[in-house]
Amino acid sequence: MFIRTQTNGSRTYLLLVENERVDGRLVQRVLHRFGRLDELRASGQLDALVQSLGRFAEKIVVLDAHAKGETILTQTVTTGPGLIFDRLWRECGIQAVLEAELATRRFAFDVERAIFLTVVHRLMAPGSDRAAERWKEDYALAGTETLGLHQLYRAMRWLGAALPDAEQTAATPFGPRTRKDRIEEALFARRRDLFN
Repeated sequence: MFIRTQTNGSRTYLLLVENERVDGRLVQRVLHRFGRLDELRASGQLDALVQSLGRFAEKIVVLDAHAKGETILTQTVTTGPGLIFDRLWRECGIQAVLEAELATRRFAFDVERAIFLTVVHRLMAPGSDRAAERWKEDYALAGTETLGLHQLYRAMRWLGAALPDAEQTAATPFGPRTRKDRIEEALFARRRDLFN
């Protein structure tokens, strides 16, 4: 069903029609004649008809409300990566190892969540910490909503801090052992079993 016009001489009429197949051909059947287009416009009946029909069409209602300035601003966020990687993060023991490493520290923000954010960001859309802070606005990552760029920088600095001299015995000649190395070793130790 759709609306079309029909012109007879100098007059244009508004029609409600539908297509139907008759003997293998497509034929338009007139369901209703609304009247002359110029008269419908002048009387305001055309606008009233469209507005009346619009009540039953969800998209039209939204567009009409937007035109009147009555819509509310919304934001959509992607939930998939947060759900999947959060579960993997916990099942691999990364959250527990980080929390154990952080137990003696008193940060004013959740360092484990800041590291989680940067890791998921690098998996999904590799980039800097600055890019991660902007990227998180479009993704639902539990516990990262209030993290700022300076907190991501502090979390990365904490991860890259050199370990005390007593723990530098296995350091390579290229650089000192860092907290990241100790975390990796703790994760490996969690996965060890009788055969490895």
